[in-house]
Formats: sequence, C-alpha cells, structure tokens
Amino acid sequence: MGEFETIGSGAATSRLYVAGDRASAVPGVVVFHPWWGLNDDVIAYAERLAGAGFAVVAPDMFGGLVASTIEDAERLARGADDAAIDAISLAAVDRLAELVGPTAKLAALGFSFGAHPAMWSPSERDGLVASVLYYGSTDGPFLARSTVPVLGHFAETDPYETSEWVAEFEAMLRSAGRDVVFHRYPGTGHWFAEPSRDAYQADAAELALERTVAFLREHLG
Repeated sequence: MGEFETIGSGAATSRLYVAGDRASAVPGVVVFHPWWGLNDDVIAYAERLAGAGFAVVAPDMFGGLVASTIEDAERLARGADDAAIDAISLAAVDRLAELVGPTAKLAALGFSFGAHPAMWSPSERDGLVASVLYYGSTDGPFLARSTVPVLGHFAETDPYETSEWVAEFEAMLRSAGRDVVFHRYPGTGHWFAEPSRDAYQADAAELALERTVAFLREHLG
C-alpha cells in the first residue's frame, strides 16, 4: 500500500495519497476523488492503477472529510473553495511530476466531482497529456485551451449526467479539436465504478478500468 504526504500551503494545504511504490521515469496519473471525498474506493482504485504500472497520486480536496450519504456529499461539494481546489489540483500534478521525473508523461483522471480538475488541470500544466472521466463533466473556456485526448465512462441512466448533456459535452470537446472516446455502460447508474455504492456494477467497473489502462498506455507510453 501507499502512504500519505502533505502538499500545498496555507488554505490549499492538503493530504496527498501516493499509491504503490514511488517509481520514477514511469507514466503518472493524478486521481481526483468524487464528492464523497478521498475515501477507500478512490484509494483502492489508485492502487489498481499503480499495480498496472503507473505512478499514481490522489489529492484530498476536502481536508480529510469523507461523506457516506448524498446529503453530506452535497454539503461537502457546496462548501468547497474553488480557488483552494484549483491550487490543490495543481500541487498534486506538480508533486507527481517531481516523483516521476521530467521524462515521464502524466494524465489526469476524475470521478464525478473530480471531473472538473481532471479537465481543467491540463490547460494549466503542459506535462498532462490525457484526461479520463468517470461519469463527470464540466464546462468553461478552458476546454478550448487544451487539446489533450479524453476518455469518458458514462452510465446509461444518470440524473446528474443525462444522455443529452453527455452528447452535448462530447460535441463541445470535438469542436475544440479534442480526440474523444466516450463509453456508455448499459444497465448502469452514476457511481457504477465505486464498490461502496449501491450503484456498483462489477462487470462495468472492470471493463472501464481495462479501457482506462489501455488508453493510458496508448497516450502515456
């Protein structure tokens, strides 16, 4: 298993989970947690990616708070400081770059709430060359400031990310010149890849992970 360290400063000080071994000169992935916080599901996922040969870090954007109910998660998400989250996101990317060295390529991956930093951070850091999204999206002019390829995993039935919006989001990215691959998983709902949630679907989660690893190896080397 990995270990925690501290990154950032001031209001943007955060825990950072470093998965597996502190390998250098290998591709790296920053994993951004959903609105539940940096929980066991995210840590286990980071370890799975580390086991696939990547250096992986996962920042805690909620100051150690973890929610188990939707109501509590909504409160955490609403109470989050956007500027602090942006700073923590970039601090995590910078720390991963230090760990793997200047020759390794990096990717950003986000679950739901974490989709925004997974899409925003490549517009701020040239070392990030790919983004992966799990049932999450975002919007803003920064989407046109980066041309990194995007892999997305979306549920068939999702009140947070409707089919209509996912299609619009995909078209938005393509119009910005992005290489986009979006997968939709039949019979699934939001959070289908998180084992602690009732919506968890093991087959879909494993397929999404396989596709993620293949995508990362293609674009990170």
